[in-house]
Amino acid sequence: MFDWKWYLKDLKQDKDVKVFSCFSCGGGSTMGYKRAGFKVIGNCEIDPRMNEIYIKNHHPKHNYLMDLREFNKRDDLPEELYHLDILDGSPPCSTFSMAGSREKAWGKEKIFREGQKKQTLDDLFFVFLETVEKLRPKIVVAENVAGLIRGNAKGYVNAIVKRFKELGYDVQIFKLNGAQMGVPQSRERVFFVANNQNYPKIKMQFKGKPIKFGEVRSPKGKETKGEMTKKRLEKLQRGDTCIADITKRTENGRWTSFNCKIIWDDMVCYTLAANGGFFRAYDKKRFSDQDYINVSSFPQDYDFMEQDPHYMCGMSVPPNMMANIAMEIWNQWLKN
Repeated sequence: MFDWKWYLKDLKQDKDVKVFSCFSCGGGSTMGYKRAGFKVIGNCEIDPRMNEIYIKNHHPKHNYLMDLREFNKRDDLPEELYHLDILDGSPPCSTFSMAGSREKAWGKEKIFREGQKKQTLDDLFFVFLETVEKLRPKIVVAENVAGLIRGNAKGYVNAIVKRFKELGYDVQIFKLNGAQMGVPQSRERVFFVANNQNYPKIKMQFKGKPIKFGEVRSPKGKETKGEMTKKRLEKLQRGDTCIADITKRTENGRWTSFNCKIIWDDMVCYTLAANGGFFRAYDKKRFSDQDYINVSSFPQDYDFMEQDPHYMCGMSVPPNMMANIAMEIWNQWLKN
């Protein structure tokens, strides 16, 4: 199990395992592979600002600032990318989130913050599979929200599995929780792990002790904005999980601010989304930037380049989740 507190400067990529990351964002997955000792040789990212931060922290050998659709059409890729051990990808997944519009948003173009570009998101997994077909890596690891395997979205999963098989890959699907993988956060995600090497079935069983918020909380939170929010927090009682619990109890049943979460020291932090508010029961203040970094298992010396750590961490795969998955791939498939 990997410690939640760590530094980029201490990384040692001492295993001869080459990884390329698609939809790399700020490099949450990249940092996980690096913690496992793998060599992440490049990335593809559509958002210029995210890509700039990725370069600053990870110094990729091969960097592509573009839509993956455009990447797939290139005929000038270096030979090294056609001999990858692992192709990694986290196709933007907000349309499958249980907290979003889901079916109402499927197939519709929209300007999403991811890349600031008008596009559909629900077909990006299949764009990623085109990358798999193009590069033919030994192993593919793809991450997505847990909502992908629920309700009507299961049809997408069946189509994804079918496409993997058509490409000659055996694929397994795992629903994992970061709270059991050294992440101080309850974060459920789905991982597709596939290979075309006839490897045996891989096991992903993580039983790490959950890390409570009080163990990682920074000494001081940020001042709470808004007098109304401050007054509501003064009425905080044990058992309140969000501001809405307070308003429902004290304002004649009014149900508001349900996306403003309250985290107690003796609990594991809720799933960190890229938006919404997070408050500390300890001092009735907002999460500090350090709180967001710690509950996401981001490195202490990560350079956010003035980007909001809340947004960056909420968008990213927690490094410790991917580090644990990478180690299982190493121990069960690649080590020998």
